[in-house]
Amino acid sequence: MDLSNVEKIAYLGPKASFSEMAADIFCTKYNINPYPEPLKTIRQVIEFVDENPNVLGVIPLENSIEGSVRESLDSLMLTINPNVRILSQTIMPIRHCLLSKTTEFYSITGVISHPQALAQCQNFIHDEMPRNLNLVEAVSTAEAARSLANYNLTYAAIGSEKTAEVYNLNILKENINDDKNNQTRFALIGDFETEETGSDKTSLIFATENKPGALLEILHIFYENDINLSYIVSRPSKLKFGDYNFIVNFDGHIKNPKILNTLKEIKAKTTFMRLFGSYEK
Repeated sequence: MDLSNVEKIAYLGPKASFSEMAADIFCTKYNINPYPEPLKTIRQVIEFVDENPNVLGVIPLENSIEGSVRESLDSLMLTINPNVRILSQTIMPIRHCLLSKTTEFYSITGVISHPQALAQCQNFIHDEMPRNLNLVEAVSTAEAARSLANYNLTYAAIGSEKTAEVYNLNILKENINDDKNNQTRFALIGDFETEETGSDKTSLIFATENKPGALLEILHIFYENDINLSYIVSRPSKLKFGDYNFIVNFDGHIKNPKILNTLKEIKAKTTFMRLFGSYEK
């Protein structure tokens, strides 16, 4: 995949976010140095890629604890350009820290962070923080750290060690996430073509008629073609209550004839289908 002409790479900012760290990994992997474009929401990242040529975006897709990142999946499905696809993925360990301007852990009365980070530290918050703790949601962990400037010394943020370094904060507690194996899967997205590597997977979204056995028919097509289905999740279609879209990951690349023929069979059984991308595992 040739990304040498990429001009910008967008990610959920501000500086020192986990998304920026993932963007650095992708830039190193593909030996590129695009101009960083930190944005305020995941939706803005996807829209930026949708509206501009020769740019990339980095979005979180799935967390090992909280599951799929709904904003990413819903926004990726709605791009005007159907060729905006997942190009690559990386799985990052997520190690949360409690950060503050103060050094006094027991003085903390409020915690600010992204909703998923708060959810990933529920046990720590329940067991070690005051019962009347004020929880404040932010659009990213980095934005939470930056916003501490607007709060008094009794507030803390949840973020990474890099966040503490960039925003000159004290680390009050390290590795506070409930699951010490907490990981997030990030995707690199853009309007570029990937090549078959022999170890690929494809992501697809589709909808079926709302009738008995409709989904089973699709799953049977994967079975008949001996294709390993590794992931399936449903999302509300937002068109009619009770109707759902299904997102699946399966082994193989869209350029493989076997996969291409399988998708033709599946399309005939769906009311809506869109490729999210084929990329190296």
